[in-house]
Amino acid sequence: MTASPLVLSTCLLAAESVVGAAAPATGAAALAWLLIAVPAASAAILLLAGRAADAWGHWLGVAASLFSAVLGLIILAQVLGLDAAGRVLGVPLWRWFGAGDLNVQLGLRLDPLSLTFVALVTCVGFLIHVYSVAYMAHDRDRRRFFAYLNFFIAAMLTLVLGDSYIALFIGWEGVGLASYLLIGFWNTADADAPQAEQFTSRENAAAAKKAFIMNRIGDVGLLLAMMACIAQVGSVAYDAVLPAAQEGAISTGWLTAIGFFLLLAACGKSAQFPLQAWLGDAMAGPTPVSALIHAATMVTAGVYLIVRSGAVFEGAPDAQLAVAVVGAITLALGAIIGCAKDDMKKVLAASTMSQIGYMMLGAGLGPIGYAFAIFHLLTHGFFKAQLFLGAGSVMHAMSDQVNMRRFGGLHRAMKLTWITMGIGWLAIMGIPPFSGFWSKDKIIEAAFVGDGARPWILGTIALLGAGLTAFYMSRLFFMIFHGTPRWTTAKDIEGEVHPHESGWLMTLPLIVLSVFSVGLGWALSIGDTFVTWLEPVTGQAGAHGEPVLPATVIMVATLALVIVGAVVAWAMYVRRAVPTVVQRSNVVVEAARHDMYQDTINEAVAMRPGQGLVLAAGATDHYVVDGAVEGLAKGTAALGRLTARTESGSVRSYAGYMLGGTVLALIAVLAGRF
Repeated sequence: MTASPLVLSTCLLAAESVVGAAAPATGAAALAWLLIAVPAASAAILLLAGRAADAWGHWLGVAASLFSAVLGLIILAQVLGLDAAGRVLGVPLWRWFGAGDLNVQLGLRLDPLSLTFVALVTCVGFLIHVYSVAYMAHDRDRRRFFAYLNFFIAAMLTLVLGDSYIALFIGWEGVGLASYLLIGFWNTADADAPQAEQFTSRENAAAAKKAFIMNRIGDVGLLLAMMACIAQVGSVAYDAVLPAAQEGAISTGWLTAIGFFLLLAACGKSAQFPLQAWLGDAMAGPTPVSALIHAATMVTAGVYLIVRSGAVFEGAPDAQLAVAVVGAITLALGAIIGCAKDDMKKVLAASTMSQIGYMMLGAGLGPIGYAFAIFHLLTHGFFKAQLFLGAGSVMHAMSDQVNMRRFGGLHRAMKLTWITMGIGWLAIMGIPPFSGFWSKDKIIEAAFVGDGARPWILGTIALLGAGLTAFYMSRLFFMIFHGTPRWTTAKDIEGEVHPHESGWLMTLPLIVLSVFSVGLGWALSIGDTFVTWLEPVTGQAGAHGEPVLPATVIMVATLALVIVGAVVAWAMYVRRAVPTVVQRSNVVVEAARHDMYQDTINEAVAMRPGQGLVLAAGATDHYVVDGAVEGLAKGTAALGRLTARTESGSVRSYAGYMLGGTVLALIAVLAGRF
């Protein structure tokens, strides 16, 4: 496949500014290392102090996250005050190691892209820390939970602030470890606990292992990409690799290979096709974990990786197209799954998968979509965290139940949660003037830019995805808050519930996030403020040509599909009675309820062949390798036993052996003469 002239011209127009040299950081920016060090130190204190810190450990965790948020915003304000050309700063740390000509230096890179993530991670992270104080109040291991959250903040900031792929990889592995620890946080049921609790504990542990293993598959891609960079450039620093890619110092073939390796890494971390199966099971962790790690921050790291490596993908059109295709497949797949789930957290997980698909689609469009992908990533981080925390508030009121078929009519008992989740619902659907309208619609419009069939295929998928998003999010909102109450009663196994509003430590973060869900997208769209802010990293997004359909037509069509999706959900889940048990449905719905059989496919494609290979290797080891060794040993022992029989101690027997040997020797001599 080759790139179209439009794409090539777009790359050339944007090439001049995507890789900027870092100037030495001064002032508050020079203290950026504290963004990582403080939450890391807090995590260490909480883990080492043990039960002695149970009474105050959670407040230390909150204070550490607040420190990072305040310092991050101060640094952001400092960089905003600089000219666009000077908004790339470096903070050298230390020389890590050297091997031959390879010299690995660790440092931080402060630019518009990394600071956007700093603001998102620290601000949303702080609000979720506050929320967790109340949400985890009755958990015996709350201190350990806050230690893991602080560790995650430190690792995520390492990932986005690192000035090289190796620094990114350190943070990449750190957030993976934090995710594993927090998904399986509730896997410590006592031996004498009820069977149901022990079963849930084992399921949580299995979910954590599943996420950990599937992410390791993606990590192989990142390792291979770094190896290729060292082979071609001799470095893994952004300042070395990206200019080399931009200037043509790396061949198209190698750039394509590096691009596909990076895409594999992004698919694992961001739950994109075909490595998306772990995200739904990751909802086994406490809900604040789902909000912070598996919605707002860690799962978007793959998008960060693609956009950060933009110069690589611009020199590898095939890999860039693959990013867009993966994003389109995943946004459709996640939306279809979200339409059929009854577990509200798994609906939101499928939604996250789908929305990150939009971001990957935007990132795969090149300079046209880089800024729009990060814009949607930012707005999505706030309103999806809000939706997850709202779901946690509902769980708090409903004895930790998640089955939406047993909810309904909760707006009367939980007015504040209803209003704030309603704002998040409108934002994710893209209703103007809420945040999602300003970010997601830009990606849909950009998907219609290009030549041939590609804009029609990608643009249509993105457009239809908006309608499906409206349907499944309206389904969730209506099933929880509207219609006839279907709550459990004293006769149910789960026991009677008494819905009530959550306390202020849980509702205050919801209110603050609502402000961002309402106004952030609009505020950053004034004069293309956010797109211009990212130009030192992403290049100019303006010179990308026009979509194949007028922008007004695309916007009207998007809003029309959103309204249709919401109306259909209202007709199905408000006007009609919602069954409290799952009813049999058509093939597509059944497949969506089973995650489109992604686990079955993974087992058939990867697990069972792997098990067969292990069994074959075990059989070869047992019957061939061990068999040969043991057979030789047994043969030697048998020969020894046979020889032992000749050692009788009888002189006449030995004389007979000598005579027999002499006769055989004479026969051999005589036979040789004839």
